[in-house]
Amino acid sequence: MLGGCSSWFDDSPPAETGQLEVVTGFFGGVAADEPQAALIGREILANGGNAADAATAMYFAMAVTLPSRASLGGGGVCLAFDAKRGETRALDFTAPAPAVIPASADRPSAVPANVRGFYVLHARYGRLRFSQVVAPADNLARFGFQVSRALADDVAEVHDALRAEPTVRQVFATGPDGRLLREGDRLVQLDLAATLSRIRSEGPGALYAGAQAGLVVDAVRSAGGSLDRSDLANVKPAWRETVRVGVGDEIAHFAPPPPDGGGIAAQMWAMLVQSSRYADAAADERAHLIIEAAARAFAQRGSWPPPAAPGAGGGRPAVPSPIAGDTISRLMADYRPDRATAVVERAAPAENAAAASLAAADRFGNAVACAVTPNSLFGTGRIAPSTGIILAAVPDAGGRGAAMLVPMLIVNENVNEFYFAGAASGGVAAPTALIQVAARTMLAKEPAGTAIAARRVHGGSSPRQVLAEPALDAGVLGGLRTRGHAVSTTPRLGSVNVVACPDGVPPNPESCEAASDPRGYGLAAMGR
Repeated sequence: MLGGCSSWFDDSPPAETGQLEVVTGFFGGVAADEPQAALIGREILANGGNAADAATAMYFAMAVTLPSRASLGGGGVCLAFDAKRGETRALDFTAPAPAVIPASADRPSAVPANVRGFYVLHARYGRLRFSQVVAPADNLARFGFQVSRALADDVAEVHDALRAEPTVRQVFATGPDGRLLREGDRLVQLDLAATLSRIRSEGPGALYAGAQAGLVVDAVRSAGGSLDRSDLANVKPAWRETVRVGVGDEIAHFAPPPPDGGGIAAQMWAMLVQSSRYADAAADERAHLIIEAAARAFAQRGSWPPPAAPGAGGGRPAVPSPIAGDTISRLMADYRPDRATAVVERAAPAENAAAASLAAADRFGNAVACAVTPNSLFGTGRIAPSTGIILAAVPDAGGRGAAMLVPMLIVNENVNEFYFAGAASGGVAAPTALIQVAARTMLAKEPAGTAIAARRVHGGSSPRQVLAEPALDAGVLGGLRTRGHAVSTTPRLGSVNVVACPDGVPPNPESCEAASDPRGYGLAAMGR
């Protein structure tokens, strides 16, 4: 027993820090929206990396293989659990608007934040050298890769708009007819490879400081974007306290608002666990409970206090409290299992659905979940010349932005065990999609693969409208309509990636399962 316990917190590096090692037995799991990125994350874990190493490597790989949703020009949100420190924290590096948008910018762009964000994540929690986790992405860009269905579908969705842009055609066009890339075509991005090579060798300074920053600014402006050196210098990812929802010894963690998706998901989860109804309810009441919780959470959006600025002593910003005091009890006071009671008075604004998510967990019990976005599919639709970077769109009230980026972690901080890591994308459906997968996995004890494939429902973002995916169980559909919900169908509701270990890691790795949403074209991979 003593021998087994001694390995629980053995997060010591290899004999020489940053050296790769061959790991035998269980080494963790990953899931991501692009298959090649997920395989790279698995290899990082197999060679001695931890969850932060794998997450960072997967992000940079997706910046190459899925730049439509994970471009270096965008930003994101991560949650990280460190088993040795016994801490869970949120990292906010959403891509902001520049301080000034000049009149010459015919297609204004956001300030790139992903590079510095993942550097900060890796600097605090990574185990390998930063250059090692960026190298696979550099190789993919330099030597090329076969375009996956995930990227090909995104290209097809905005094909004509992309083809109209010379800098995009130069990279993504192929064949004698100049058509844009399709699934299986080979894509080489030499300018992006050069940028990644500098990031790999010099760190984020290659993008945010010095002479190179000036070149980046000039490139962005030449593409009609809006950027200044001071904008790059002021990109400062912020570590923030998570929103914590406890049930027994387990704590569910969410990113604090803004972005708003974390607050919506936190309130929904709190309503499910506080009511203690979900696990024992029939399938039709579970769907009803999800819809009622979502409607109440969306109605509260915008009422959460903003985070306070750090104090003079450098203290952490105060956390908005979507679940503070008796909020959850008050919201659920009029809940009825037999009929709809939540009233949605106004529609939520349209939200950007173009995002990518990933999750990773390792053999030590560390875990990371992230979601990133260029604030619109392919951002501004332009590439900054000589950098290979697809520029992110400026966030606005019209739905472009990071409002619905939703990562989630569940851990036991008393014994430093990890249970669940998930992240979702898909606009307003992202919080409800993630909570349904988490509820099925952690409350109803379904396998993660079964939970993620199950048909979903969504409500709360529009008055008198409940959405359900096609082929939802007839009994569930009938039960919702009997309760007074006006249900219509939609092809898909959100996209989720999870790594779940319901019995806890490190002690019970055999309970672990990684799952990527069959609604998309990602991949999940376990290491045993």
